[in-house]
Amino acid sequence: MSKEVKINVRHLTRVEGHGNIVVDVKDGNIEKLEWQVPEAPRFFETMVVGRAYSELATITSRICGICSIGHTCASLKATEAALGINISEQTRVLRELLLHGETLQSHILHVCYLVLPDLFKVNSVIPLIASHPDAVLLVTKLHRLSNELCDVIGGRTTHPIRAKVGHFTMLPTWQELEELKRRLEEAKGDLLKLAEIFKSVSGGFPDFNRETEYLSLTYDEEYAFYDGQVTTTDIDKNISPDEYKGVVNEFVVPQSTAKYGKFNRASFMVGALARYNNNHSQLTPLSQQIAEMLGLKPGINISPYQNNAAQVVECVFAVERSISHIEWLLGQELKMEKPDIEVKNGQGVGAVEVPRGILFHDYSYNDDGICVAANCVIPTNLNHNNIQMDFEKMVPEMLSLPEKDLQFNLEMLVRAYDPCISCSTHFLNVEFKK
Repeated sequence: MSKEVKINVRHLTRVEGHGNIVVDVKDGNIEKLEWQVPEAPRFFETMVVGRAYSELATITSRICGICSIGHTCASLKATEAALGINISEQTRVLRELLLHGETLQSHILHVCYLVLPDLFKVNSVIPLIASHPDAVLLVTKLHRLSNELCDVIGGRTTHPIRAKVGHFTMLPTWQELEELKRRLEEAKGDLLKLAEIFKSVSGGFPDFNRETEYLSLTYDEEYAFYDGQVTTTDIDKNISPDEYKGVVNEFVVPQSTAKYGKFNRASFMVGALARYNNNHSQLTPLSQQIAEMLGLKPGINISPYQNNAAQVVECVFAVERSISHIEWLLGQELKMEKPDIEVKNGQGVGAVEVPRGILFHDYSYNDDGICVAANCVIPTNLNHNNIQMDFEKMVPEMLSLPEKDLQFNLEMLVRAYDPCISCSTHFLNVEFKK
């Protein structure tokens, strides 16, 4: 067993934002073991106070450049709930299609550019251009498709400009939808090849398991992304998103500017693996086939590294559902909508699943439709506690490893969660006592 270990990773690479890993072992005793988030809070909840209801989605989409579409959808849902606005089926389908485009976009970026280098034992995707050019070209093709899907539906790749409260300001053309459908059909074969590549190197993940609670949306009609109730693997009765505060139970710890969360256990996990555990029976046919190929089995997925396999499965699901949504849109006479909005006071919560997990937006408006209070609960925020708990189980089990190997496994663990760290640091209520 290693008697002396000192790991001090400042600003872990291949993640968004700044996170640190600190391990200090002396005489075989762990004296310090922390997942640290040193990012400065960004105060988005305060930024939107005093703004009109029509502005909030535009502002809060800037919380994240990767999940800007998810933030837009959660924001719009919260505002519509507060003002009592019901959207049309056309608008709902367009939003879901946009959300699936972002899921494909983000998962491809993370699994292929940030995780696969670990499994190929290289420092970045750049060496893979020479060693595995066909794989890199395949990934680039899929990533481009996801970007252009978001362009066509949302008006641009990130921070969509067409999705507004109650409607879309511009609709895709019949030709654009037909071309997207053709390319998405082609992408199913490309994703099967990608899954085979992932499977061929997935033995490079460390052998590590830890039981935890999995938290996500769930929906009777399909694998939940846009609509649904809150559920976990520990409960039998689903919970309304309006009651999210009693589920996420955010709290503050000394080593993190981002909040932690817990529910029935000391921590929980959100993200692709949580969604898979809670909704696996509602996967589309090809995504179910890929899950079986990658060895995903509901109920025993207790390795956080399997989150990346679940992301590959969700890429396939996103493509299959996008095709279904486009077929529905092609069968309709699409029309521009202008909702009749009655400005009034109210409070509403919007919940959606973004690539990194369940996301909540909560707004209160006054009689003039001006925001007077806001709260955003970010999925990476909710995973920080679980990462810390994983560290606390992993390090004692792996102390016999060389220090560099232990450090590598810890870095891979954090990357498995696909954290968007800067997005998770928001307003903290601080009370000063003299």
